Amino acid sequence: MSSSSESDSSAWEADEGIPQLSDPFIQKYLDGREALIEQEKSTRSDAAFLQSLTPMAKEACAIVSRIRAEENKSVWMSKAQYDNSLEQALDNVHPGMMFTLAREKMEKTKVWQIVRKMPKGALLHAHFDAMVDTNWLIEQNLRTDGIAIKAQKPMDTAEARQNGSITFQFVEAFVQDHASIWASGYQPNYFVPLKEAADSFPDGGREGFKSWVKEKCTITDSESLQHHHGLRAVWRKFETTFPLIGSMLQYEPTLRAAIQYLLRELHEDGVKWVDLRLAFTFVYRRLGSEKPEVGYYEFFRVFGEELDKFKSTEEGKGFWGSSFIWTTLRWFDRKKIIESMKDCIDIKHDFPNLISGFDVVGQEDKGRTLADLTPELFWFRKRCLEEGLDIPFFFHAGETLGDGNETDQNLFDAILLGTRRIGHGFSLYKHPLLIEMVKEKKILVESCPISNEVLRLTSSILSHPLPALLARGVSTALSNDDPAILGYGKNGMTHDFWQALQGWENLGLQGLGSLAENSVRFAAYTPGQSTKEWNKDVREGVFGQGIRAERMREWTAEWNKFCEWVVLEFAGDYGSDKE
Repeated sequence: MSSSSESDSSAWEADEGIPQLSDPFIQKYLDGREALIEQEKSTRSDAAFLQSLTPMAKEACAIVSRIRAEENKSVWMSKAQYDNSLEQALDNVHPGMMFTLAREKMEKTKVWQIVRKMPKGALLHAHFDAMVDTNWLIEQNLRTDGIAIKAQKPMDTAEARQNGSITFQFVEAFVQDHASIWASGYQPNYFVPLKEAADSFPDGGREGFKSWVKEKCTITDSESLQHHHGLRAVWRKFETTFPLIGSMLQYEPTLRAAIQYLLRELHEDGVKWVDLRLAFTFVYRRLGSEKPEVGYYEFFRVFGEELDKFKSTEEGKGFWGSSFIWTTLRWFDRKKIIESMKDCIDIKHDFPNLISGFDVVGQEDKGRTLADLTPELFWFRKRCLEEGLDIPFFFHAGETLGDGNETDQNLFDAILLGTRRIGHGFSLYKHPLLIEMVKEKKILVESCPISNEVLRLTSSILSHPLPALLARGVSTALSNDDPAILGYGKNGMTHDFWQALQGWENLGLQGLGSLAENSVRFAAYTPGQSTKEWNKDVREGVFGQGIRAERMREWTAEWNKFCEWVVLEFAGDYGSDKE
């Protein structure tokens, strides 16, 4: 604008009596506005953490905020073409875009480099059989002697291969003369050598076979974007992946290798502890045996050995450990659920440090509600008391779009039944009374933003309800839920941390730090801890005396060291003196 135009504009504003931003009464309004914003921020769940930041940590948070702002303009507003054909189909890219479309691009950003190195504390919501990268799992089965594949019908047409189900299993010996699984003469449910089947796959040989199997045990990119088909459609595919993955995973040599692979990947991503969930409905086989094991003693023996082995290695140095939240399927009838509860109690006696809780899983909208399961749950609590055990509840609840329906009301039952944490809690933001109860009872919400997006509860990180819970002071932590099935390509939590940082302006690196600290505070380090002891530990936090306080102090030291690295690495271009 020329000086004459500016002069004319100023004269016009003066003639009209339009106030200026520099006028005292406008400044007073703006000061009051800023005070109101700060007053609201003081009630956020991360307010205390923000107040505790060191000067170095505050500078690191400011640097990350500047980098994020720069990349919002330079990376997420670009009109360039990308290798991913799904991205090419878009008119534009933008901050907070859908995970499937943003994944490759996010992994090349500076913010990714920073979040990748961040100490993330504990992973509190992760399903073991959906954690191991599917590419690795397929290759491991192809490398393992004696692995076979069977199908319920001949896989002789494209339609049969698209819709048919397959199972992997160790077989002690193969019959020499057998029809190809890809031929019309194949006998249903007849095992053929996996390597032979892979090499003779009609659509591209071994490489085509690997792609075909991967598509059967993951939510594909296109499926993750088809939100107009609704929740039930994607859950139908989601639920079919677990039996196939289980058949690839639950053979001793593969299981041992998978545990090492998983723990190594998590530790490299800054995760020090993981509370795993697993539905104990699978068949497990020992090395060299076709005969399924009765019960789950051998599974837990192997897991305990491999966990100790990893912690003793140089790669596992400093890793705190892991335990299982035993889960059963919510659509089971009463007899099946009681039998699963009995198995849980037996394993708790045999491996007291590896069982930390109990949960029921499966699509909430389709399965039995917690209210319907109340008789079984009270029976479980009574039996635990009789046997001198404390196996607390860590319930999935509120993983729904419902508002006041019976699925949404699982939140009421989870709280009334004494859950220590809530898995997902997606619909909790609709319940002001429950929010206050969760805060009072110190119940943490295990939030899984990418899972909620891919499974069609929300269209993107920008419309996720977690910011509403953070603003109301609810304790939350981020988790990755089912990364292998949901298309992460990695086992850690960096994707969810990055998405949260990118999507929510109010969060910042300091908010990510608060979420990570919460995960350390609420992890189940001491299975068998009474409710009274748990509550005392959680409330005292870093000021307590036990293992929880010790690990919170350790995490704080790592956080401060990380913030120092951010400043040393990026202050030259993004420090406060560059503003």
